Amino acid sequence: MLYPILVIPRRTVLTGAAAPFFARAQSKRLNLLFLMSDQHQREASGCYGSREVKTPHIDEIASRAVRFDRAYCQAPVCVPSRGSLITGQYAHTHGARILQDPLPDEARTIGHFFRERGYATGAIGKMHFVDETRRHGFDHRLYEADFQNTLTADERKQLRADQGGAEGTAGKPSKLAARFFQDNYYAGEAVKFLHANKSRPFCLWASFFMPHTPLVPMRQYFDLYDPSKLTLPKRSSAELEMGFEGHLIRAKERGWYQQTDEQLRQSIAGYYGNISQMDACVGRVYDALRELGLDKKTVVVYTSDHGEMAGAHRMWTKHNMYEQSVAVPLLISMPDRMESGKPRTQLIEQVDLFPTLAELCGHQAPAAKIHGRSFANLVQRRRYTAREFAYSEYYFCHNVFTRDDRYVGKDPILMVRTDRWKLNHLAWGRSELFDLKNDPGEFRNVIDDSGNAGIAKELTAIARRMYAA
Repeated sequence: MLYPILVIPRRTVLTGAAAPFFARAQSKRLNLLFLMSDQHQREASGCYGSREVKTPHIDEIASRAVRFDRAYCQAPVCVPSRGSLITGQYAHTHGARILQDPLPDEARTIGHFFRERGYATGAIGKMHFVDETRRHGFDHRLYEADFQNTLTADERKQLRADQGGAEGTAGKPSKLAARFFQDNYYAGEAVKFLHANKSRPFCLWASFFMPHTPLVPMRQYFDLYDPSKLTLPKRSSAELEMGFEGHLIRAKERGWYQQTDEQLRQSIAGYYGNISQMDACVGRVYDALRELGLDKKTVVVYTSDHGEMAGAHRMWTKHNMYEQSVAVPLLISMPDRMESGKPRTQLIEQVDLFPTLAELCGHQAPAAKIHGRSFANLVQRRRYTAREFAYSEYYFCHNVFTRDDRYVGKDPILMVRTDRWKLNHLAWGRSELFDLKNDPGEFRNVIDDSGNAGIAKELTAIARRMYAA
């Protein structure tokens, strides 16, 4: 359902009975620094338990933050996921359903919300609005074209030759210097934004490209990892044969299914190198925040738009509902009014971030209809009623699922994930049901087990209801 939000006319902020409330809110309001990566698998960082991936800066943020262990994106692909994150709405409502869909002009975002409350709003890096002329409430906007303009035509050719295609999964070290990487540019510009706005409230979304493919980080980060010593994900020779056949077709078409252990280790080294390079950029921005003393009045968030399969189930990238793809890291810290304590295990959706961050920064919930619900009380260890399930949806994208686009235009995959069960519902094909208690790796599709008919029926009804909301 869409949660109704009380709308307070803008003029009552300055006059009338509501004025004292707003005066108190304004005196307590905090800045917002939203640090975001692209395609970061939740478990692929030290703070989430990895003994191999080196993420010292993200781990430092985690040491001062609440860590959420079961947070989920609303679509395991960039454009709809990001649209859901900044609007608080599911893709079927905000309208950007596939990679080619621009977020509509009329979409109300977290940028609009904070700008209307007097904040300097900035979006620096990969936002993936598709139509980048649309600022969606962010006054200060820098993106890939701005970075590309820092390079000469010859340097851009060098970059393309060095990196290869955007979906490349062959891990190797780059031959290029730091200035050739867009995330280094974005980190520097984010630091400039913090300096320029240190004396006024701000909402900054610093969004990095890595660890998204291609898996070609700077050599200093690739060399942090010895491929021969890396742990491989569990996989079987019968992988993907018990569920939706589209995943098996895609994995074989792209050569992932056939990867040898040696090739996979090389790819994982490249992915981990990408993560460590991104982590260094996150650290530059976070260090600047602290050096300016702004950490004492800023809510800091780290998350990613979706995960990365990284060889699990013989797949790479995303476009599916396996945990490696749809689960996301999520860290939230704020000054003084929070204790980190042990990690939170409640189910969280990324649509919940918009109302949560508004509340944590000292404001009333957004004056718009959204699907998200605030979990600010959970951040601050107050009474909180947890979600019973997490929901996500995937629309088949042109040119990136199967080569013949055979599924494009069909109804989406709808995921419903409870504490124990996960249903990946297809209205027209073979659905998947996983018992996460007894099969956390999602290897056995139990949709046809007679004893699970009731569970499948119940979760299917939820999926259909959410899709219609």
